[in-house]
Amino acid sequence: MKKEFVVIGLGRFGGSIVKELIDQGADVMAIDILTERVDEFASIATQAVVADTTDEAVLKSLGIRNFEHVIVAIGDNIQSSILTTLMLKEIGVKKITVKAQNDYHEKVLRKIGADQVVHPERDMGIRIANNILSNNVLDYLELSDDHSIMEIIVNEKISSKSIIDLDIRARYGINIVAIKRGNNLMISPAADEKLQLNDVLIIIGADVDIIRFEKKVLS
Repeated sequence: MKKEFVVIGLGRFGGSIVKELIDQGADVMAIDILTERVDEFASIATQAVVADTTDEAVLKSLGIRNFEHVIVAIGDNIQSSILTTLMLKEIGVKKITVKAQNDYHEKVLRKIGADQVVHPERDMGIRIANNILSNNVLDYLELSDDHSIMEIIVNEKISSKSIIDLDIRARYGINIVAIKRGNNLMISPAADEKLQLNDVLIIIGADVDIIRFEKKVLS
């Protein structure tokens, strides 16, 4: 069975989610209060609807609670975002992901029952900053306030060394969960696997430990 989603708010963020979900084979109901935005997605989404999602009766009439996951991607209107999330909880939607504008907005969303809160602009800023600051970091994903996953490129200093030679877990408290080598991906690589120049290490750990590893080993 196809997975079914609702995306509310068809700005840049919400619109990109709709397109990606459709590309991945999901069914998507796309909703916005503005007709011109809905018209843009009429030929893309499974169903595109003009609706005021702060109205509980409207949500019920659309059968929203029958969908497994609703993404609230409303842009600058924090009040509409909060009211929509509240209405979705009231009608019994199982999983709700909401875009937050700031930390205060996130606190309110979590208090009223949002399952996941995302900060796309802030998170992208953090990723870009990490990529700019280090020649070794290719990508960055924040897992929590103090833990992350990073993609780090292997340079001359550690190429030809094995994972056990580096002893990263014992020395730095971080783990290599995979190695990208060209088009190949090695999940949970063996301890005697020797690193090659330009391999990409996918590592997970506390931010302070990752930074310590990068400075002491890669710099």
